[in-house]
Amino acid sequence: MTTNSIFRCKFETKTHTMEKFAILARVEAKAGKEKEVLEFLKSALPLALEEIDTIRWYALQLGPSTFGIFDTFETTEGRQAHLNGQIAAALMANAGELLAKEPTIEMVDLIAVK
Repeated sequence: MTTNSIFRCKFETKTHTMEKFAILARVEAKAGKEKEVLEFLKSALPLALEEIDTIRWYALQLGPSTFGIFDTFETTEGRQAHLNGQIAAALMANAGELLAKEPTIEMVDLIAVK
C-alpha cells in the first residue's frame, strides 16, 4: 500500500462523517505556566487521534495565557465519550497546578461545516 492509498483510505473514511456537535473549551494558564499549558495541549494530540468518535481536534492559543480546545463529533454520545476521556481527565488532574481558573466548556451544535 502506498502512502497515497493510506491517505486516501483515511480521507474517505472521514468524508462519510457528519460533524454535528462540538466542544469549545477555553483555559487560562496561571502566570508563569503558559509554556506548560502549551506543551500539555501539544502532548494531548496522540490521545485525540485514538478517539474514534472525535472527528476533528484543535488546540488553540488565543492570547499569551489563553488557550482553547475545539473538537467536533457526529453524535452527542461521541462528544460525551470525549468529555469522559483521557484528555479531559489529564487536564482536570493538572488544573490546580497549571490553570488560573476552571476551564470554560461549552457544548456547541454546528449549523454549517465546510
